[in-house]
Amino acid sequence: MTEQVLDRAAGYERWFHTLFEEYFDTLDDRLDAPSFSRFTPECLRLLRELSLRGGKRMRIVLLHEAARLVTDEPVEGLAAAALSIELLQTHGLVHDDLIDDSPTRRGGPSTYYAYRERFPGRPQEAVGLTVLAGDLALALSLRALLEAKVPVSVRQAMVEVQTRAAADTFVGQIADLERDFADAPDQEVLHSVADYKSARYSILAPLQLGLLAAGQQPALFEKELREYARLVGISGQMRDDYLDLFGDASVMGKPTGTDIRAGKHSYTLSALLAAVDDTERRVVQAALGDPSCPPETIAAVRAIGERHGVPDRMRADMHRCAEQATEVAAGWRSRWREEAVAFFEHVPLWSVNRTS
Repeated sequence: MTEQVLDRAAGYERWFHTLFEEYFDTLDDRLDAPSFSRFTPECLRLLRELSLRGGKRMRIVLLHEAARLVTDEPVEGLAAAALSIELLQTHGLVHDDLIDDSPTRRGGPSTYYAYRERFPGRPQEAVGLTVLAGDLALALSLRALLEAKVPVSVRQAMVEVQTRAAADTFVGQIADLERDFADAPDQEVLHSVADYKSARYSILAPLQLGLLAAGQQPALFEKELREYARLVGISGQMRDDYLDLFGDASVMGKPTGTDIRAGKHSYTLSALLAAVDDTERRVVQAALGDPSCPPETIAAVRAIGERHGVPDRMRADMHRCAEQATEVAAGWRSRWREEAVAFFEHVPLWSVNRTS
């Protein structure tokens, strides 16, 4: 990534943070809730806190750069699309943390644990309020698009994109849980989960929404957009799984081995089980799904992987997927603006080369 592109991305992040703050500042007044309700404002406060603790906002960057494929002029509708994208992300985080029983998210308490602390003697109500908070974020995500100041046909197309992305993500989350019931899911299962659970809403939908806002019909390029998103999503998931065991904990700011302790059948686990002998397999399987697995055991599993060259093979696999995505983006040069196409060519390898 060039300094110019990174500066542009930082500008999108600043713009969106201001937009998101303003959105939540006025949401109380625009949401129709009973006057007696104290829980509704509290729910909005928790959604606001979680939403504004966001990171680099890569989805927002992809949205804007997708519009720049067509024009470098200001594009109406990007604000509504950006709000929708990140509210859908908030919905996913709220529900993911409930499913995973995660106490923290983005350096603060998860919504689920905030409700558990608020209602320590009423666990069922804490679960219910968490589910409803996530559901409200999803409804607000679609409402943001319905209020977009764009032609009706564009608005309808945007809602269709985001509704499909949400449905695909839910299916992906179901498949993600199902995957961990299998003894040894094959590579295609892992690819499908990465595609449905992550790539379609994090990469494909921002691409489609940006093009729609800029006056293009992404349906005309559906196959190549889906292939690009799928490859970037798979390579990114490979990277995340790789870092979870083979990354530097001091750089990442979190311990390694989380996926193994949680019993996740990740790309890393698949690569390990394909490489080890029977004795080593017993070590790996003993650690799998053990929340109290000590760091020494995780270190032993890591050493087994390193001894068999698993990190090198995983890096090669993720780079191969990233390079294939770059080739897909290169095919856009005859159709769209050179500078923006170059951005999408660089994204895949930049993503897999990050260390945190």
